[in-house]
Amino acid sequence: MTLSFFDQFMSPVFLGIPLMALALSLPWILFPTPTDRWLNNRLLTLQGWFINRFTQQLLLPLNPGGHKWALILTSLMLFLITINMLGLLPYTFTPTTQLSLNMGLAVPLWLATVIIGMRTQPTAALGHLLPEGTPGPLIPVLIIIETISLFIRPLALGVRLTANLTAGHLLIQLIATAAFVLLPLMPTVAILTSIVLFLLTLLEVAVAMIQAYVFVLLMSLYLQENV
Repeated sequence: MTLSFFDQFMSPVFLGIPLMALALSLPWILFPTPTDRWLNNRLLTLQGWFINRFTQQLLLPLNPGGHKWALILTSLMLFLITINMLGLLPYTFTPTTQLSLNMGLAVPLWLATVIIGMRTQPTAALGHLLPEGTPGPLIPVLIIIETISLFIRPLALGVRLTANLTAGHLLIQLIATAAFVLLPLMPTVAILTSIVLFLLTLLEVAVAMIQAYVFVLLMSLYLQENV
């Protein structure tokens, strides 16, 4: 029983062929495609409004040099939200519960922000490793600590997203299993457990959206330090 709880996080395979690429490409098929009409339908209008509002809020603290990242950050936000939300459906696989995928998204983007900072303003980028007014004896220690914290950033991004989604999925499955087992034994307790399960599902919907937003927001903050 303990092992079966973690079977939902195994990468799907069909006839020895990994289906991770299919799971990653499916969300893009579900997005409505824009048309050439002057007036779009309600779904396209809502999608356009959401993208515009999110892009404005995301790029508000960035200078014009960071606005070049608007497309990739907005696309990443929509991609993560869609994958996280689809993963809450029954009998589905959530790719963002895989640490390898999240690290594959976090490390290249974080490395790109560091390289941009080193190219455009190397003095300011290296200045983040040593706070102003640091006493002389503490300078070597602080440089080591700040360097370690710099390299931990992509790991924290990937682990945060993986841990939150994995914990939510496990909790939902545990409570659903408890409600199913208690139904013939204690129906009243099973009904109360089902109510808790419903409320937890609503919470996980919010967590799925918030974690996608936090991932992109932290990436924009890292970009802000280097542009």
